[in-house]
Amino acid sequence: MKISRQIVVFDAADLPAESAFWAGLLGGTVDAEDDWHTVSVDGNPRLGFQLAPNHVPPEWPDGNPQQIHLDLYVEDIASAHEEALSLGARLLKPADDITSDEGFQVYADPAGHPFCLCWG
Repeated sequence: MKISRQIVVFDAADLPAESAFWAGLLGGTVDAEDDWHTVSVDGNPRLGFQLAPNHVPPEWPDGNPQQIHLDLYVEDIASAHEEALSLGARLLKPADDITSDEGFQVYADPAGHPFCLCWG
């Protein structure tokens, strides 16, 4: 089987907030339709967002189950942390030691989807 494109799709009740968040975090652009948004990075589609008016955000780690999560590896966790927060992320679980050689922190995007900023 040859797969010509891979896109991770998020359900969200607020497509503009969700797609703008991920476009900002990934340095991409948003192509918006009524019930579907695509985030492209360097001209390539990377993420899709489908309108789900009744979307129930996951409650990490023990509430409503998470539906998906991304691990994003960054070079500078301190600046990545500040940028994610400025775009609307919420910190769910800080690292035990942000100065360690490797680790991760867990965040939620505006629709409540957990994702990790990782380093090392």
